[in-house]
Amino acid sequence: MASPVVAERPAVTPQPGRRRRPGFGRSDRLVGWLLITPALVYFVVFLLYPAGAALYYSFTDWNLRSAPNWVGLQNYTELLFNDVEFPHFWKSVQVTVQYTLIAVPLTLISALAQALLLNAIRRGSNMFRLLLFLPVVTAEAAVGAIWRWLYDPQYGLINAILGIFGIPKQNWLNTPELVIPALAFIAAWQCGISMIIYLAGLKGIPESIREAAIIDGAGPVQRFWKVVVPMLRPTTFYLVVTGTIAALQVFGLVYVIFSGAGQSITGGPEQSGLAYVLHIYLFAFRYDAMGAACAMSFLLLLLIMVVTALQFKFVKQEAT
Repeated sequence: MASPVVAERPAVTPQPGRRRRPGFGRSDRLVGWLLITPALVYFVVFLLYPAGAALYYSFTDWNLRSAPNWVGLQNYTELLFNDVEFPHFWKSVQVTVQYTLIAVPLTLISALAQALLLNAIRRGSNMFRLLLFLPVVTAEAAVGAIWRWLYDPQYGLINAILGIFGIPKQNWLNTPELVIPALAFIAAWQCGISMIIYLAGLKGIPESIREAAIIDGAGPVQRFWKVVVPMLRPTTFYLVVTGTIAALQVFGLVYVIFSGAGQSITGGPEQSGLAYVLHIYLFAFRYDAMGAACAMSFLLLLLIMVVTALQFKFVKQEAT
């Protein structure tokens, strides 16, 4: 039997100058640039330019009224070594570090506990999720007013609860040793974002791993420490990094709490609540030292970069 004859296709030779370039066309690129233009304008006008201006002013002596006077590194050296001109600089650093060391672990514990409870609820979880997230979206002025009443030494609800257990009343916002724990407790109350992220991490744990642990005879406590905690390690690392950055920049809560509690906005008794960013605000808008305030902001940026780099180097990030 004769084999069928297959007609050969003529070879197509590419014509020079007519090769189609891969990717988007000119009109598509134009549309793309138009879409990102608002974000670029926002970045340049409200982020890049203010940051560059602040860097310049950090090398000047400027009181917001007269022309800035170039002083070089004088602001930085005096902040670090001149205790007479800046007597509370290192105090604000100490307060901020202490607040961070207390607030971040307390917030993570509170967020994980709430996420575990929500993950175990089968009905009405959306309602409880909304209620637990409300402190995050509540205005800081309202939060400050609420917690000033809760911490009231005479009529506060917290002292009333402590009195049930025979614990004497505490003057939370006027006792230097109690100011930072009181502020950290408020931060733990506002853990809604961390709670949602932890809840997403719990939903991402494969059910097969839980079932295998149950088959192996692991109890609830063992499953928590041997399955849940290791599987949530990437989530915990992310929350530690972002929570540390946020805690080092705490400002609004401290400002509201002490500006309405009969204080002169200096961070409470003996500057025990003088957060670093509150100190920057005071120098910029109360003491007419914008140059020093800008220098303080870049020192804070350097501290955040160092702390974040150390966390990436020494904290385990992978799930096990």
